[in-house]
Formats: sequence, structure tokens, C-alpha cells
Amino acid sequence: MKLSLQKYLLNKREKNQKLLSLFLTAGFPQLESTLPLLNLLDEAGADLIELGIPFSDPLADGPTIQRTSQSALQNGVTVKKVLEMAAVKSTLRPPLILMGYYNPILQFGPKKFVQAAANAGVQGLIIPDLPPEESLALRDAALAEKVSLIYLVSPNTSSQRLALIDELTTSFIYAVSVTGVTGARENVANQAIDFLQKLRGQAQNPVLVGFGVANAAEARRLAAFCDGVIVGSALLAQIEKHGLSPEGERNIREFIRELQRGLNEAF
Repeated sequence: MKLSLQKYLLNKREKNQKLLSLFLTAGFPQLESTLPLLNLLDEAGADLIELGIPFSDPLADGPTIQRTSQSALQNGVTVKKVLEMAAVKSTLRPPLILMGYYNPILQFGPKKFVQAAANAGVQGLIIPDLPPEESLALRDAALAEKVSLIYLVSPNTSSQRLALIDELTTSFIYAVSVTGVTGARENVANQAIDFLQKLRGQAQNPVLVGFGVANAAEARRLAAFCDGVIVGSALLAQIEKHGLSPEGERNIREFIRELQRGLNEAF
């Protein structure tokens, strides 16, 4: 039986529609900002939304997400509060994915976390510091709740490890465009295209690429070699720059729509 997130992705693939997944740090810039921002991302055209659980030591994240995570922690965000935010997002059109590091989930209780996420309507989990070989208990608990555990691969991932991840995947594979941490970069597509071509030749599941996608031109180039793109740091930078005034929201909305236009031109 396919999970709802898996069905959604495969339907997009069958229609040859590229996906735009947007990452938002929960509780940034203010605790009460998250729900209005989730609605803004939905209205502007997000196909997936990743809601980040802030953590004090986000090893895979660059300065922008580190900065927003620290701000969110100072605002009092906890795992419990992120789950509560997810639970009141029922009017959102895009599937919601939670992204967080394993230590806070372990402290919360993995099975309790998965059950709460499922009850909140979350369809996927991304835990970047949980290796696939150590993820099976959590994966099984997630699958029992019809939640997909999403794995990351990088240009350094071996063919054997990729085969394992492709076998374990029940939604999409998160392709890290370059080695290193998250953050908007210039010309990330030049470094990632060979990797994505290789990945597409081996993986049976949909592939979305993230880490460094900064603008519509990069999104367009990358999407020609995968099923969609993930934008995080560049979006958070827009929120930092413009704020949430009516004019700021218009600028953020236009940034997202420009990304979508880029994806629509990826053929």
C-alpha cells in the first residue's frame, strides 16, 4: 500500500510536474509567525512544505538556518510546540514534512514523536543525522503511522548505499546538491547536474534536490534532471530581509512565484 505522500509525488511525476518544496524554520522570526507563513507559502505555490524543528547544533545547516534556528529557540520553540503548529495547519494544500535532528526527537521519545506527527497530519520526516542503517526502528514506527521517513544522499554516496536508501524510501530521495552545509550558492547547478544524472539512472523513487538552490534560474536548470527542488536558506533570507509587513509578504510571495515560474520552464 502506497503512502499518501508517495501517491502525491508519483501523481506529480506522471503529469511531468516539477515540485517546489519550501523550508521554513518553525518559530522564526517570531513564535506567532509560523502559521501565517505556512499559509503564505501555500498561497504562493509551494508543492511541499518542510517545517524545521530548531536545534542548537544543526550540523548540516549553514549560517542562515543556524541563525533562524537560534532565533526560534530564543522565542521558546520546542518539539512539542512544533507539533502543535503542525496540528493546526489543516487548511494547507501541500503535504507537510517535519525536518529535525535526532537528539530532540530522542529526548521527546521517537515513537511518541511519530504518533504525534501523524496525528498532526504530517506526511513525512527528514532527520539528516540519522543514518539509514540506524533508522529502521524509527522507519517502521513511522510506516505504522503512514508517515514516510525521507533519506538524504550526496555526491559522495556510494552506489551500494544509494541502493539501500532507494529500497527503504517510501516517498522521495533528498539529493544534497553539493558536499557541505545548507546555504544559497552561486552556480550550484554546475556542480550538481552530473550527480543528478547519475542518481536518476540508479534510483527508482522521485528525487528532489536541495542545499544551495537560490533563485529561479538555478531551480530551472536543476529541475531538468530531477523531480523538483528544495529551497530553504534563500527563502529564509527573503523573510529576514523583508519581514512580514504587507509589502514584505508581497516580496516573499513574488520570490516563491518566480521559483515556480522557473520550474515551469524546466522542459
